[in-house]
Amino acid sequence: MPKRKKVSTQKQDKAQIVEMLTQKAEKGSSIKSIRNNLGVFDESEFIFIDLIIEELIEEGKVFENKGRFFASELVQKPENTLYEGTVDFVNPNFAFIRYDEGNADIFVSIDDLNGALHGDTVKASINGKRKNGKNPEGEVIEIISRGRNTVVGKIKVFPNYGLITPDNKGYHAEVFVPKVGLNGAQSQDLVIAKILEYPKAGIQAVAEVTEVLGKAGNNTAEMHAIMAEFDLPVAFPKDVVEEAEKILEKISEEEISKRKDFRKTLTFTIDPHDAKDFDDALSYKILDNGNVEVGIHIADVAHYIEPGSRLEEEAQLRATSVYLVDRTIPMLPEKLSNGLCSLRPQEEKLVFSAVFELNQNVEIINEWFGRSIIYSDKRFSYEEAQEVLEAEPDADPVYSPCLLNLNRMAHILRDQRFKKGAFNFETNEVKFLLDEEGKPTGIYQKVRKDAHKLIEEFMLLANKRVALYVGTLHEKKKNKPEPYTMVYRVHEPPNPTKVATFASFAGKLGFPIKTESNSQLAASLNQLMTRIEGTPMQNVLEGLAVRTMSKARYTTKNLGHFGLAFDYYSHFTSPIRRYPDVMAHRMLAHYLAGGDSLPEEIQESLCKRSSDREKLAAEAERASIKYKQVEYMSYQSRTEIYNGVVTGVTDF
Repeated sequence: MPKRKKVSTQKQDKAQIVEMLTQKAEKGSSIKSIRNNLGVFDESEFIFIDLIIEELIEEGKVFENKGRFFASELVQKPENTLYEGTVDFVNPNFAFIRYDEGNADIFVSIDDLNGALHGDTVKASINGKRKNGKNPEGEVIEIISRGRNTVVGKIKVFPNYGLITPDNKGYHAEVFVPKVGLNGAQSQDLVIAKILEYPKAGIQAVAEVTEVLGKAGNNTAEMHAIMAEFDLPVAFPKDVVEEAEKILEKISEEEISKRKDFRKTLTFTIDPHDAKDFDDALSYKILDNGNVEVGIHIADVAHYIEPGSRLEEEAQLRATSVYLVDRTIPMLPEKLSNGLCSLRPQEEKLVFSAVFELNQNVEIINEWFGRSIIYSDKRFSYEEAQEVLEAEPDADPVYSPCLLNLNRMAHILRDQRFKKGAFNFETNEVKFLLDEEGKPTGIYQKVRKDAHKLIEEFMLLANKRVALYVGTLHEKKKNKPEPYTMVYRVHEPPNPTKVATFASFAGKLGFPIKTESNSQLAASLNQLMTRIEGTPMQNVLEGLAVRTMSKARYTTKNLGHFGLAFDYYSHFTSPIRRYPDVMAHRMLAHYLAGGDSLPEEIQESLCKRSSDREKLAAEAERASIKYKQVEYMSYQSRTEIYNGVVTGVTDF
């Protein structure tokens, strides 16, 4: 039991507290800050500081306001403008309030968060500027809504309680679980717990275990933990699956009569070898005038999903398929994603098509958009298509001439993009070899060859031309001054400050970057990528260049696509796995039928949700990759030495 402080020591502490609070007249201090300032870190001593503050409050020398203490009741806290934003708890010691893309985020120390957690929507005030001058500094005044009410992590169980170490991004403190809330959880279990009491100054959050996922290290348990951390669904609701099962598989003659028929045109798909859903197919036909008709045929998902249906609601909710290392979390039930909508070989399928007549210079002579029906003659994996491209020209009399000419055209389209200022970023994609239990037995980098790029260029062509068609449709109409509402995939020019920082870094390494204009920047970056290919600097500078760029997103406002150098760009080619593509199909069909412009506000809201879900999916995918990388390294010899490259330094 600690000894009672002497009166002289109490007076000294009192004077020190009042002096400190006077210096922080506007911000005040939390109880934790006061203890730290006095050098009191032993919990058994906390009670004495609390008693001293109580005495100061009774004496009128200190007053409390919203959990903070101020030097006197005469020093009123100024009424600052309050900013509503989202908490990004980036570090155990501080967070940022992100409230406006055009302004610097508000820096908030942990003592000033007042119980706010990562993802919470809050009101914050700005009290000054940080010493580095980059961000204003402030505090959370009010928590408007909580970002989540669950926590995922590994639990350690003691006789009368448990402590969860969260896996959730931005959760840096352990969560207390009372004995009655353990619900069978044991040490080293991965659990999902419901938060019962949110943290306060110096007090842990309290939760109860709602689900035990399994032991830490078990592949299924770890993947389910990642899914729970990012609020990803494990299965489809029963009524959604039942609704999908009721859809008729047979295509009626009435439906076929409404569509353009491509069933007798050579058609094929090219996809990863392990793909189960095939969004897109290509058709190829040589015309009498010597030109080539290329059809980009996309699964007609919108035909099967009725607005207002449960399938529609679930697709909006998920907004995207998520690809973890060992599994796919689809946007649509299997009956649709792998069955009805998947463009499987030797099956008739309903599609939405973008068909182009192209001359030898790959100039568009004619184009047609509309609903059609196809019959896929063959399914290629990327590796199989690449073999055809690398074989003798007459090795396959049917597909060699077709694929070789399409590849020639793809190269022309690609060169055209780069000449107009598109970026040539070839980021490395990490892939894993997994055993039956999901454990990684090997790691390799996915290599993109001509077969991948062939498909990519024709998908880009369809996405661009669909967006251009709708984006300029009003110019062909009388009394229609405003563009028709459309969902665009936009990529804005990078922030000049970020560009300057990157250019300075690259310049010091001997790679000058011109930043006077966007076209100069693009040309410099492409020259840089060529120069560093295959060198130790490739991963470093490519990664930094990507982080310098703005993030692509969905919106109804056509802002162009900076990275692709397209004035108009949409997502039209992957409706099985992306909800914005379903939106684009519906809008295009509506306008082709002569419909008026659709309400922008509703579509913009759906675009915003899709962008948010896409970001969440990317974070979950990265989390699964990082876990498997660490798991793989844990199996390796502790004595083996690996070469590495420092890819970044930051001021923690």
